[in-house]
Amino acid sequence: MMKIEPVTLKGRLVCLEPLQMEHASDLYEASRDAGLWTYKPVSQPRSLTEMKQLIASVLQSQQAGACLPFAIFSLERGCAVGETRYHSFMLQDHGLEIGWTWLTPSVQRTGVNTECKYLLLYHAFEVWGAIRVQLRTHHLNTNSQRAIERLGAVREGTLRNHLIMPDGSYRHSVYYSIIQSEWPSVKTRLEKMMQR
Repeated sequence: MMKIEPVTLKGRLVCLEPLQMEHASDLYEASRDAGLWTYKPVSQPRSLTEMKQLIASVLQSQQAGACLPFAIFSLERGCAVGETRYHSFMLQDHGLEIGWTWLTPSVQRTGVNTECKYLLLYHAFEVWGAIRVQLRTHHLNTNSQRAIERLGAVREGTLRNHLIMPDGSYRHSVYYSIIQSEWPSVKTRLEKMMQR
């Protein structure tokens, strides 16, 4: 069975640090583009206080064993530029989900997300011994779908009316997965992408 504990994952561009309240100021600044929240099932934090409330809620979920959140710390910039999480743990079945990822627009399409996913997938498969990692996104978020497909994940299907969004609309969630037997080729693919 996987043993889920906070961990720091360091790459060339980013360090995934266990999320702490100390990240609130950086994350509030990084999150100010309203477009980041269009497809999220939570509302955009409109103040530092609201960001602190959001982080407190996430840390409460972590305490309950529901997630393992990370601040995405840019080594070049010296500050947090986004957030990501492990969640939906299926410990007995050696599975989990990677999600809730957002990045400030200025680091999107720079290799940061690719490295984040590589670090998370590597740890899940090679340290925890996962046999399945899933990812999901809003059915209208085609940028996210393309990014997930670029990783080499397999699209599995769509859960219709899966979530109610803050504006009351229904979100259909598009599910993807990478399984243990696919990890070696996905790993090679990501390593080549990171060398560019």
